[in-house]
Amino acid sequence: MLRYFIKRLLLMIPVILGMTIIVFLILHLSPGDPVDLIVGPNVTPEVYASIRQKYGLDQPLIVQYIKFLSNVARGDLGTSILQQRPVSELILQRFPITLELGLTGLVLSFLIAIPVGVSAAVKRNTIVDYSCMTGAMLGMSLPTFWFGLLLLYFFAYKLRWFPISGYGTWRHLVLPGFAIGLTDAAITARMVRSSMLEVLRQDYIRTARSKGLAEMVVTYQHALKNAMIPIITLLGLRVGWIIGGSVMLEIVFSRPGLGRLMVDSILARDYPVVQGAMIVLTTSIILGNILADLLYAVFDPRIRYN
Repeated sequence: MLRYFIKRLLLMIPVILGMTIIVFLILHLSPGDPVDLIVGPNVTPEVYASIRQKYGLDQPLIVQYIKFLSNVARGDLGTSILQQRPVSELILQRFPITLELGLTGLVLSFLIAIPVGVSAAVKRNTIVDYSCMTGAMLGMSLPTFWFGLLLLYFFAYKLRWFPISGYGTWRHLVLPGFAIGLTDAAITARMVRSSMLEVLRQDYIRTARSKGLAEMVVTYQHALKNAMIPIITLLGLRVGWIIGGSVMLEIVFSRPGLGRLMVDSILARDYPVVQGAMIVLTTSIILGNILADLLYAVFDPRIRYN
């Protein structure tokens, strides 16, 4: 298991390297210059050139990229062009806020999706099944940011149960957490139903029932545990989606997270911040997939990693 984990960590290096190349080229080849936002339109050409030289923007792209990689290898993500603060400091300040929202949405989605998916599978082709899957289809069709706006309008603006925006207390987390959790639960519930239907047809389920075990024990202790492998696979993929999907919700709910920082930095052409944030997000997605692989062995003892 340890050798497998180390091997997967080493495989992260070329993935992150490829991501940095793509992000670096997109940022530097797109129209716009961060120096324009710093100095304004009335600066002299000499001052403009000196500022570009200060941040290394006058050098060829290959030289800039090599310097960026060498700094990353030493743990230095650079300094924000606009805020004049270390990028690592900005990310450490913002990432916990995004992680809090992402994990809240992930937990809520599984707390909702597993009972709904199991109920739909056990009550297949009944009104319960049709109602659950109709609700899941509706949830899949709703854009997360639009659903967040609906929650804001009804529960924050009309009913005033929760604050409209901000960050700091559990009340600020409820609406954005449900916005991302409910929309993600729709996809997860369909996967749970599909996986459970496959397991419920197996011979060992009929054997468990013939022994006189309670239906709840058969469903959740025998069937669900063996149906978790596809669901865990989805979990690894959804970790990255939920963290990335928090970007729009952080704007809707005015949360000062990593997504909000990335959007502001992209608009301002703050290259070091965008590149550093993308490294953190890519690493989070890869670690989510590694965690899913390791959980396979927990739910299925037949799986071993050599």
